[in-house]
Amino acid sequence: MKTKKTYILGIESSCDDTAAAVISNSVILSDIVASQSIHELYGGVVPELASREHQKLILPVVKKALEKAKINTSNLSAIAFTNGPGLIGSLMVGTSFAKSMSLALKIPLISVNHMKAHILAHFIEDPENSNPSFPFLALTISGGHTQIVKVNSYFEMHELGKTLDDAAGEAFDKSGKVIGLKYPAGPEIDKLSKKGDPNKFKFTKPKVSGLNFSFSGLKTNFLNFINKQVRINEDFVKDNLYDICASLQHVIVDILMDKLIKASKETGINTIVICGGVSANSEIRKMLKVNSEKHNWKVHIPKLSYTTDNAAMIAMTGQLKFENNIFSDYETSTNPRLKI
Repeated sequence: MKTKKTYILGIESSCDDTAAAVISNSVILSDIVASQSIHELYGGVVPELASREHQKLILPVVKKALEKAKINTSNLSAIAFTNGPGLIGSLMVGTSFAKSMSLALKIPLISVNHMKAHILAHFIEDPENSNPSFPFLALTISGGHTQIVKVNSYFEMHELGKTLDDAAGEAFDKSGKVIGLKYPAGPEIDKLSKKGDPNKFKFTKPKVSGLNFSFSGLKTNFLNFINKQVRINEDFVKDNLYDICASLQHVIVDILMDKLIKASKETGINTIVICGGVSANSEIRKMLKVNSEKHNWKVHIPKLSYTTDNAAMIAMTGQLKFENNIFSDYETSTNPRLKI
């Protein structure tokens, strides 16, 4: 007897990207993302504006995802959605839409942890990347999170270390603002760094015990350094922009690699994956490859489209839960502080 093909719709609305994707048997059939450029005017995400934009965009984004997948709502097997962590207003838009659609179509509802989904994106079928084998270590790095997670299975994950204050992505963006770069500054710093000397300037590497991270001290040190130099030479930033960016990026990547090496040694695990928006950074990818040769790591680096917030990872996680009969009820609520 032929098994019925499953189609899972994934909806992501945790921050300022409205996204929808359709997956079938681990193959992504569509992956639509509508970014909200309005936040560039304010140098960061404005929660109230983000939720309003989600309300405008979610219906056309879902419609486009279904059209690109060449299916209609009657083909769907389940609806997966992000219920946390994230901005509560943004999460509520996606959650309410998913619940309504699930109820109307009489198909299962699946809630998804955004951070776990970043990790499980590595199981999307991709001819260029193999799936990691369990157990493995995941370095998740974004504007809101920096953590090292031990992954024993699809549904058993343990946080080994996390940021105690600012995340790596926030350190990039806030430091970028200090030197006049537009939000988000991380990609621009990465681009400018390619022309600079990473050893020109020395910035603080916070001493944090265990596998935890801290970036607030570095951010303060960077601000004080720039202010001091500008008092001496008002053109300091313009004259040294490439070297400033390269030196800042170097210390942030160095902090991340130090903790990852420590985690690998302590756990004896040498399969490493990276995920989250900051994992698109070219220096992080380069140093992962350097350390893979040095420490005999087996490294898994995601496609760039799966690093930032996307619905493909939500759909992938939804498929895994669907296959294991892990469903949610309509009482499921958003949780902006949801943990791994």
